[in-house]
Amino acid sequence: MKERLQKLMARADIGSRRACEELIAQRRVTLNGKIAQLGDQADPFEDEIRVDGQRIRPDDYLPRYYALNKPKNVLSTNDAPPGDDRPTVREYIPVHGHLFTIGRLDADSEGLIVLTNDGETANKLAHPRYEHTKTYKVWLYGHPPAEVFERWMDGVWLDDSRTAPCYIRIMESTPQQTLIRIVMLEGRKRQIRRIATTFGYPVARLVRTHIGQLGLGTLERGAWVQLTMDEVELMMRPAEEVRYIRRHRRIPRPPLVIPQGMKPTQPRLRLMNDDQAKQTPGRSHKRPNARKSALNRGTANKPSTNRRISKPSAKPKRES
Repeated sequence: MKERLQKLMARADIGSRRACEELIAQRRVTLNGKIAQLGDQADPFEDEIRVDGQRIRPDDYLPRYYALNKPKNVLSTNDAPPGDDRPTVREYIPVHGHLFTIGRLDADSEGLIVLTNDGETANKLAHPRYEHTKTYKVWLYGHPPAEVFERWMDGVWLDDSRTAPCYIRIMESTPQQTLIRIVMLEGRKRQIRRIATTFGYPVARLVRTHIGQLGLGTLERGAWVQLTMDEVELMMRPAEEVRYIRRHRRIPRPPLVIPQGMKPTQPRLRLMNDDQAKQTPGRSHKRPNARKSALNRGTANKPSTNRRISKPSAKPKRES
C-alpha cells in the first residue's frame, strides 16, 4: 500500500514529517533512483527509498507496539519538563526511535500504558470519538453509597461539560476503603481522581488494568514487552461492558452557557442536579423541587451496606 513519502520516513525515525519534507525539498531523498518530490507516494516493501544515499530498510517502516506496566511517580512523556528529575516511560523501553504514548497516566497512577511508532493508531485509541475503552481498579477512601455510583455512571458535570457514561462495579470493601472497577470511554485529565474527590471519597490508589481487551496479565511493575499483532487487535476491541454503557447512555446535556463578559458563578469542578444544569448565571436560583440526594443531606460519609451495582436485566425498561 502506497503512502506519502514523508510519512514513511517519519515512521522510520528519519525525523518529524516537517523535517522529512525539508529533506525532500533539499533533494536529499531518492525514490527508486530518482530525486523524490513533495507529494510522492511509495510502498515501503516494493520501492527503494534512500536519504543521503543510505537506504531505509523495510523493517524500519513496520509499526511496533510496546506494553509497559507503569510504576508510580513515572511521567507518561518522552522527556521530563525542565527541573523535573522523575523518570519517564520512554526510559523504561530501550529501543531506537520516537514512540507515541497510548493511554497517558498521571504520575500518581499505575498500570498499563502502550508506546508505539504508529501515530495514527495512537490517535485513534486516544480520541474519545472512537469510544475505545480503558479499565481501572480504583481504591477509594470510605464507603460510597450506591447513589454516588449511579450518578457517577450517568455522567457528571466536569469543566463545564458532562462526562461520558461509564460502568462501575464494587469489587471489595474493607473497613477503610472500597475497591471498584471502572470502564470508561473517555479520559480527561485526572478525571477519576477529581470526580471521586468531589463526591467526598478520594482515591487511595489507581491502576489501569486494560486498554480495550488487552490486559496487564502477569506483567510485573516496571517491566515491558513488545506486543504481537494479535495483542494489538485485542487492544482495539472494546471491553464487554461497553454494551451496558451504550444501552444506558443518556443524551448529553449541553454545557452551561456563560454570557460574554460575565464570570461563571459556579466553580469549574462541580456536580449539579438536572434543575441546576438548566439555570444560567444572572437568574435567581430557586431551590430545586427534586428530592435531595444523600450528598446534600450530609450523609455521604456515613457507612452503608456494600451493595453491588448489578447489571441490567435482559429486557431493560424503556425510558419515557
